Amino acid sequence: MNGLQKIIERTILASRYVLVVFYVGLAVALLVFAGQFVLKITDVIMKFPARDETEVLLAMLQLIDKALVAGLVVMVMLSSYDNFVSRLDNGDEDAPRITWISQLDPGSLKIKVASAIVAISSIHLLQIFMNSANFTNDDIYWKVVIHIVFIASALFLGVLDRLTVIWPSTGEKGGK
Repeated sequence: MNGLQKIIERTILASRYVLVVFYVGLAVALLVFAGQFVLKITDVIMKFPARDETEVLLAMLQLIDKALVAGLVVMVMLSSYDNFVSRLDNGDEDAPRITWISQLDPGSLKIKVASAIVAISSIHLLQIFMNSANFTNDDIYWKVVIHIVFIASALFLGVLDRLTVIWPSTGEKGGK
């Protein structure tokens, strides 16, 4: 039975490398998203003289939104890989190490992701308010409600994180 248990444990431990497929997929999606960013900024530059201040501001908010989403994807890719697959280390001791990666455990990553979602939602809501003539009152109402749900979720995750700091687990494991 001991040999079978070791095989099962090794298989489960090796299965973490399946996650690499997701992280590489996110990197490819990030490249596509960067292409959209370049197209958007090119459009802003080409139409600059003809746009009024509100249109330029809305375009800038869209660019900020894209930058926040891209940063969120990078943060998730790097910290998840570092936490679940393998430590990100290039082997060169003189090379600078991204120290924040090892500080992002899955719990703190959730809070950062929730905070980024709230920031992205805020930008979307600001765009809607600046362009409110193109939206119905019901559309605006539901977008505000969804934004409030995002805020409440982020606050709830923050409270849960604080509670785990205040009341850490005892570290006892059952079943062995």
